Order: sequence, then C-alpha cells, then structure tokens
Amino acid sequence: MANTKNYGTGRRKSSVARVYLVPGTGKITINKRDIDEYFGLDTLKVIVRQPLVATETSDKFDVLVNVKGGGYTGQAGAIRHGISRALLTVDGDYRPVLKKAGFLTRDPRMKERKKYGLKAARRAPQFSKR
Repeated sequence: MANTKNYGTGRRKSSVARVYLVPGTGKITINKRDIDEYFGLDTLKVIVRQPLVATETSDKFDVLVNVKGGGYTGQAGAIRHGISRALLTVDGDYRPVLKKAGFLTRDPRMKERKKYGLKAARRAPQFSKR
C-alpha cells in the first residue's frame, strides 16, 4: 500500500461527495477545511466518521473530501456513503460490516417536484367556501 489514493463517490439528496482515502493518521479534510471547521454540529461529525469507526480504521487513513450541493445534513450523508465505498476499494473484507450497518445503500429519498395548480409539491391553495 505504497502511498495510494482510494476513491469513492457518495450521494445523498442533491449532494455529491468525492472522497479519497490516503494512508495517514486519521485527519478528515472537507473542501480544504478541517471537519471541525466545516461542520458545526457534532452529530454531523459523528455521521461522517461512522464507516471508519465500524471498520476500526479511524487512525489508518487521512480522508480528503470534495463535496458540493445540498445542505449540511445531505453533505454529511454523502461523505459517509463515499467513505464507505472508498473503504471497499481498500479491502473487500469490510463489505459485510458496512453492508450490515447500511452505509453502502444509497438513500433514494429526494425532494418531490412541485405540481401545477398547487403552491408546493402537495400544498394546495387555501380553500374558502364563500
């Protein structure tokens, strides 16, 4: 494993994360900023680290992430998905652990489109009898 980059793409809602795993000490960099600087909420930081904790590789890899689109929650989910996929390229033996935890499944839930005649996807105009 001589200085190799392992790549994984993660997606959630409208967020897309390009994740690179590089052998290192466990530093997570998102859009050239540290994870603590990028995500304010601790829950989002926990979500991002879940695949590394599940496979016990937290201190073996540096994680380099380029993420765009969506909000913070969607981006955190996309990064988690990308890290999980990148870990599979490192070692296929991680698959059962990641699969059981549900980190390899792409969350299909998306925003529902707005329909004509309505104010939003399902929100109808206010009704008045008179």
